[in-house]
Amino acid sequence: MGQNLKITFLGTGTSQGVPVIGSMHPVCLSDDKKDKRLRVSVLISWDHYNYVIDCGPDFRQQMLTQNITKLDGILFTHEHSDHTAGIDDIRPFFFRQGDIPIFARKRVIKALKKRFDYIFNKKDRYPGAPAVNINFVKKDVSFQLSGKKIIPIEAEHNRLKVFGYRVDDFTYLTDVKSMKEKEIEKVKGSKVLVVNALREESHHSHFNLKEALDFVELINPEKAYFTHISHLLGFHKEVEERLPENVHLAYDNLVVNV
Repeated sequence: MGQNLKITFLGTGTSQGVPVIGSMHPVCLSDDKKDKRLRVSVLISWDHYNYVIDCGPDFRQQMLTQNITKLDGILFTHEHSDHTAGIDDIRPFFFRQGDIPIFARKRVIKALKKRFDYIFNKKDRYPGAPAVNINFVKKDVSFQLSGKKIIPIEAEHNRLKVFGYRVDDFTYLTDVKSMKEKEIEKVKGSKVLVVNALREESHHSHFNLKEALDFVELINPEKAYFTHISHLLGFHKEVEERLPENVHLAYDNLVVNV
C-alpha cells in the first residue's frame, strides 16, 4: 500500500457554512472554533503529493490556512457550488506548475465548462485564467494517482449521482442520501470512513445523524468522522459526547493519519 495517508479536513460545513450569514442560532453564535465550519473539502497527502476532494468557495482561505504550496489535482464529488465554486483560485498553482489535473464524471465537467467557460474554452481562454487537465471518472473504473489506486464510489444525493473516493483504507463520502449494495461493498474494509451527517432531522438529500450512524455500523470501520455538518446538528462538544467511541465529528483543520 506504500506511504501512509495524511488527511486534513479543510472544511466540514454544509453549503452555507457555519455560522450562517445573519443567523442568530446559538451554534452560529458559538465562540468554540470547532463550531466554525468552512465549506466541505478534504486534503489527502502522501509522500510529497497533495490532492483535494472538492474546491468550494472557501478554497483560497483553506489553502492559505494549511500553507499549501503545491497541488497535484482536484477530485470532484459533484457539481454543486459548495464543492466547485473555488476553482478560479487554483490560479497560483497553475502559474507555478502549469495545467492542474481535475477528476470528475462527464456530467460534472460539462457543468464546470458552462459555469467557468473562461477557464475551459481553449480557443478563447481568458488571459490569466488557470488551465486544467481534464480526467473523466467513470463508475466501476478505478484509476491511479501518484502510485495510489483510487476507487470511485457512487451514491445518490437525492436524484443526483455523486462520487465518493476510496484510497487505500480511507473512504471519503459526502452529500450521500442512499447507496446501492454494490457500492457499499466497495466501502467495506475501510479503516477510516468519512461520511456526511447534516442534522438530527431527516433531509431529502443528505444523511441525518441516525442514518450516518447506521451507515457507520454497516461498514464497521476502525474510526469514522462525520462532515458536511449544519448548525442544526448542534454544538460540536455536545454532539461529540453522544457519539460512539469510534465515531467523531470532524472539524476544520483536523488532521487524521491512515
